[in-house]
Amino acid sequence: MNLFTEIHALVLDELAVLQDEGKLPAELDLSNVTVEPPRDPAHGDMATNAAMVLAKPAGKKPRDIAVDLAARLLGSERIETAEVAGPGFLNLRLAPGVWQDVLRAALERGDDFGRSDMGAGKRVNVEYVSANPTGPLHVGHTRGAVFGDALASLLDFVGYDVTREYYINDGGAQVDVLARSVYLRYLEAHGQAVAFEDGTYPGDYLIAVGEALKAQVGEAYVDQPEAVWLAEIRAFATEAMMDLIRDDLKALGVEMDVFFSEKSLYGTGRIEEALKALEDKGLIYEGVLEPPKGKTPEDWEPREQTLFRSTEHGDDVDRPVKKSDGSWTYFAPDIAYHYDKVERGFDMLIDVFGADHGGYVKRMKAAVSALTDGRVPLDIKLTQLVKLFKNGEPFKMSKRAGTFVTLRDVVDQVGPDVTRFVMLTRKNDAPLDFDFDKVLEQSKDNPVFYVQYANARVNSVLRKAREAGIDVEDATLAGADLSILTHEAETAVAKKLAEWPRMVEIAGRTNEPHRVAFYLYDLASELHALWNRGNDDPSLRFLQEGDPATSQAKIALARAVTVVISAGLGILGVTPAEEMR
Repeated sequence: MNLFTEIHALVLDELAVLQDEGKLPAELDLSNVTVEPPRDPAHGDMATNAAMVLAKPAGKKPRDIAVDLAARLLGSERIETAEVAGPGFLNLRLAPGVWQDVLRAALERGDDFGRSDMGAGKRVNVEYVSANPTGPLHVGHTRGAVFGDALASLLDFVGYDVTREYYINDGGAQVDVLARSVYLRYLEAHGQAVAFEDGTYPGDYLIAVGEALKAQVGEAYVDQPEAVWLAEIRAFATEAMMDLIRDDLKALGVEMDVFFSEKSLYGTGRIEEALKALEDKGLIYEGVLEPPKGKTPEDWEPREQTLFRSTEHGDDVDRPVKKSDGSWTYFAPDIAYHYDKVERGFDMLIDVFGADHGGYVKRMKAAVSALTDGRVPLDIKLTQLVKLFKNGEPFKMSKRAGTFVTLRDVVDQVGPDVTRFVMLTRKNDAPLDFDFDKVLEQSKDNPVFYVQYANARVNSVLRKAREAGIDVEDATLAGADLSILTHEAETAVAKKLAEWPRMVEIAGRTNEPHRVAFYLYDLASELHALWNRGNDDPSLRFLQEGDPATSQAKIALARAVTVVISAGLGILGVTPAEEMR
């Protein structure tokens, strides 16, 4: 039940009547007519721009159109007032029964309230985390993991067929470095003294990997040249790191549908196939790039390379896909990987990258645009840095990873639910401060506590009602006499609940799951405000002693809040709190 969509449909129906009556031209395009919340809530519940956008093509004054439309809309039992403001803005107030219908819909549909078929079953691939398999996930990966996972759940909620995917970067030189680092730990497990030089991974997390390698191969690689052991240890170490990464993701509540290996693209003809597809479009050529900005001819050597004509698809410069020595650039397998996604039949692709990949956005979008002739959109979301604090000061934790704070460190400190919610309290491209004290603080300033507290408060009411013998099953509450919910504080909660289906569609359309977290905080605020007013006005309390019918109506409102909170937290990957301790 998207109330805004329903009222929008009502407006269009009445405009069509005005066309039939000859008050508006029959050929008038109504596609730009909208129904949205007014900028100032004091002006009404909804506002339509119909008169303003139709006036010029209709050859009429906006106010005249607004007056005719208002008269038509007042004939609907759902519209209480339709007021023309200014030159032709039309502000609508909805009848009380509309808000009662919202509560019933929430109680009847449960966690499915607000679900949408907007995505129409289109297949979307969301790739996120995709960290190099060289160590445990760090706090930056945590944000990308939470954002990507919540986005995938959001898109599922609005009707897309979603695949969660992790791209294993196991084809580059960093995996050789990992193998050499594990070899040092392997020698260490055999009692040898080793030194970790610059460029190796000194983290303690590799100690267990070295010992596991010793248990598997014994002394087979001791004092052997690299050519003997590099390939085998690289495979062993990569799998060990992916096991570690999977465990880290599991601790955060993230489960991938697909783990795709970059290495699987090499030596299989898949890179060549992708580039052939571009070459067939005339987009691959041999050429020499201009020197990078800021470089002088003295410190730059022009070399002929194989280039992708990415400028024809919105990039700033053409990009090399093969080096002058014949080896692939990093970009080539990425093109092949996205080509593989396209070939798997996805209708939309989403990549979630760290902020350090900002320079990669245009070239990757250009590649997908070229491969699909613009048919398959690629949206790239960048997640900005996370700064850790404790007691207001920059915070450093254990150095188990050698150089950074790990995902597991954060989750072990505050738990997965708090971690996930807080990571979504800022838009993905805005920096995030994560204060270990504040995220556990029991106050209004802590959004995760405030939302969970609202859910727990309602659950306490439900428990007390059951103890008093009041039937609070959702079906019973949906049938209660909700017309008694007339106080402005009660109506404010119902109106906020009515925004949920619209908000979740907007969030899904813009790929912005943080909107869900923001909305839940606002909804919790309305619930807490009503609760607090009940402290002063007993008639606003959810439990009315000796009056089970009135109690059921008021509890229906509160229960509808937890229905939406549960659905919203489900999108965020957070477990609703039954009680606060």
